[in-house]
Amino acid sequence: MTVNELATALALTPLCAPEPDRPVTGGYCGDLLSWVMGRAKSGQAWVTIMTNINVAAVAALTDVACVILAEDSKPEESVVEKAKEEGINLFTSPQDSFSLCAGVDRLLRP
Repeated sequence: MTVNELATALALTPLCAPEPDRPVTGGYCGDLLSWVMGRAKSGQAWVTIMTNINVAAVAALTDVACVILAEDSKPEESVVEKAKEEGINLFTSPQDSFSLCAGVDRLLRP
């Protein structure tokens, strides 16, 4: 499944999607950035409520396929700009983290 297919299936709102055809290989949920840095894997969809500039840095470092901001979390424009610069797919959703993770899991399981 691609980022674009996942975004469509979950009705995500794109903030920036420079790599919509990137494959999504799994999911990760976490808000403690240092924890995510050590555990998220390349290709995963990362679900979080964090919106500061460090989200872009952690997403780039871990090489996640996309970041999904739960509960209508809205980042500052500087975060969106940094995501664009780093080639990070960034979305928002009104759903809570649990529901988003359940949706990612449902869509990616065989």
